[in-house]
Amino acid sequence: MKPDPAFSQTPGSTPEHILAASAHRDPYPYYASLVAGPALVFDAPRKLWVASSAASVKAVLGNPACHVRPPAEPVPSAIVGSAAGEVFGHLVRMNEGVRHDAPKLALQRFLVDIDLARVRARTEALALTQAGQGRLHGAALSRWAFEVPVMAVADVLGFAEAELPQVAHWMGDFVACLSPVSTSDQLAASAEAASALLARFSELVRDAQTRPASALARLQHEAAQAGWHDAAALLANAVGLLSQTYEATAGLIGNSIVALASQPGLMEAMGREPSQLLPMVNEVSRFDPSIHNTRRFVAEATQAAGVSLKPGDVMLLVLAAAGRDPLCNTRPNEFLLDRPDRDVPGFGQGAHQCPGQALACQIAAAAINPLLASGQLQAASSFSWQYRPSMNARIPVFVD
Repeated sequence: MKPDPAFSQTPGSTPEHILAASAHRDPYPYYASLVAGPALVFDAPRKLWVASSAASVKAVLGNPACHVRPPAEPVPSAIVGSAAGEVFGHLVRMNEGVRHDAPKLALQRFLVDIDLARVRARTEALALTQAGQGRLHGAALSRWAFEVPVMAVADVLGFAEAELPQVAHWMGDFVACLSPVSTSDQLAASAEAASALLARFSELVRDAQTRPASALARLQHEAAQAGWHDAAALLANAVGLLSQTYEATAGLIGNSIVALASQPGLMEAMGREPSQLLPMVNEVSRFDPSIHNTRRFVAEATQAAGVSLKPGDVMLLVLAAAGRDPLCNTRPNEFLLDRPDRDVPGFGQGAHQCPGQALACQIAAAAINPLLASGQLQAASSFSWQYRPSMNARIPVFVD
């Protein structure tokens, strides 16, 4: 495997710039320097405002003039007119106002009603099946971390077990379109995957009409109760539940394994008390989250953190830095399982806060549990990893 420049870092080095930080070996001293500085800083080379303290991040997230997409480009131009663009354009998390509120309410109610005990059991079973018989490490471990959470959510949504590997493959192809540097081949594969997922979800939704207890029947019920009557949008957001799981939960699992490998005594503590895996994952989601940055686009003149902003301004919110802000979490650089009043900016705040936080953490803990119990992670302290090049996500890539 040829080293990527984003991985070529010496201990103690500083990220080259803010968009390289999420793939840096240790970006947290750099983030601390940002938190200690002005509330908003303009990064001229990248033409964006950077918010890193908890207060400034929350101020922007709570500002209705700061949207999740540029008003002039609600769908990335590279995927407009494709099935991938159709899915993206309907996603609740990429819309504002009426196109956001009722769908989000329906999805929140749906996710709250999911049987987490069943999800844990199914995730553990899938994790063992996908792990196979030998010791899981290197590229196989990285692939496992991506596949298991997607399969777990697809299982919740009604896919047959035999279909789950194909769903994971489709999702890997689909999310490639979300990168600004996707190739033409990746965009074509993404469109094909989106078409396949929409077609299969359409069949599952139709079948759900005869199975009122099924997950998709419940989602349709919650949509009707919330006044959300857009069938195409419902299908797209079912795909969205899988796409949000793919990278974010893979990163949460991977960063939890990194914590087991690097936090003194943590592996032994989890071996003694596996019931503490969920608190461990919850702390990982704050201490070393899978999503480091998100963006907001100023739609009308406004102010945030004492700075005047104009339409067209782009805001980069460093969620990972906000989680290490001492005014957000005391003793922020310590890994504490029993942290009181844990504040996790990585799952967002305000109107666009992720409603799947509990589900994601449960899946991550349940996936790790059987590997820990079977001894497959006992050698984690000897694992090697790099970080996948990304401007937003922090996902370990385990190497052989």
